[in-house]
Amino acid sequence: MATKLYPIGMQTFSKIREEDFLYVDKTEYIYRMTHTSGKYFFLSRPRRFGKSLLVSTMQSYFEGKKELFKGLAVEKLEKEWTEYPVLHFDMSGGKHMEPEQLELYLGYILEDQEKKWGINEPRIGANNRLIDLINTAYEKSGKQVVVLIDEYDAPMLDVAHEKEQLDVLRNIMRNFFSPLKYSEAKLRFLFLTGITKFSQVSIFSELNNITNVSMDDEYAGICGITKEELLENMSDDIDMLADALGYSREMMIAKLKENYDGYHFSKKSPDVFNPYSLLNCFSKKKLGAFWFSSGTPTYLINMLRQFGVLPTEIAPTEAVSSSFNAPTENMKTITPLLYQSGYVTIKEYDPETRIYTLDIPNKEIRDLFDTINQLLDITKVGINFDSTQGTIEDWVIEA
Repeated sequence: MATKLYPIGMQTFSKIREEDFLYVDKTEYIYRMTHTSGKYFFLSRPRRFGKSLLVSTMQSYFEGKKELFKGLAVEKLEKEWTEYPVLHFDMSGGKHMEPEQLELYLGYILEDQEKKWGINEPRIGANNRLIDLINTAYEKSGKQVVVLIDEYDAPMLDVAHEKEQLDVLRNIMRNFFSPLKYSEAKLRFLFLTGITKFSQVSIFSELNNITNVSMDDEYAGICGITKEELLENMSDDIDMLADALGYSREMMIAKLKENYDGYHFSKKSPDVFNPYSLLNCFSKKKLGAFWFSSGTPTYLINMLRQFGVLPTEIAPTEAVSSSFNAPTENMKTITPLLYQSGYVTIKEYDPETRIYTLDIPNKEIRDLFDTINQLLDITKVGINFDSTQGTIEDWVIEA
């Protein structure tokens, strides 16, 4: 019998721990990152891979909530449990917004933090307000400030294909982030997550000392679920699912790997399962296409159209890291977007040529592209995503 409830759609670490939901322990990664010589870190992972939960876990850690970490790796590693002031900004609410709306949204999330620190008369301008927040938190607590920014790129993703609109929104976000370099002496730690990689020059201005750990071997398993974590944390669940579907335990593991495994985020990455699909599979007791049917981003559809790429042409492909880990606004092909969004992943690496082989990670994603090919009338001459069955956006949302 399953021993834990599945935290599907849950992103708050404290709630998961307090209500005894399943938690796959990632705290050793957090301890490692927070005890290096670096101070500014960035992690890119596909949507629904656990980035927000990771940020929430960091928040509880830096707030010194030792009781939430009982039995986890960091409990033995951390000796001090210092409580720091934490400013946590979730940018996911800034999607699909016009410039004026985005300015208002930044004001809203700043106001939420300002109330906590007793700032009743904020200055004008998001950047000035962020400076005041950092200064106030630093002075009132007497400790350096931790800044956590989740989904930093969310306001820009859906216009990544529209240069003029992208430039406007990018300037707004660059203005918002600008105090982070200025306030360096008052910061203990800065962590940003996102799906895509915008260049430091275009987004973070002079903040040129961010350590991008997205393709580091030591952090390859920081999000998602490795096979070892699956077998250690969900052994009973595998047996329950096997009984429900009429498979042996070995066949059930093979089916899970075929459908949801196959992600690699570095040269020596372990196999990583898509956590959203895996947990939905256990919860619903069936094999299904859970991840892509939870929402295919509009910007991906627009980019397929812009680059004139057919699903059959996506993979496999060979590339050097600079060509698929490139800043979004500098893309010459659609490969960086496909990789960063999780539609292709690293399958092999040749150390002599330094060339990576990228391919579709698993059956769930391959079935998506196969079905698109079958259902839609797409031609190489003027790709048309409309068909008698509706647009590709309509179909993917309903799939």
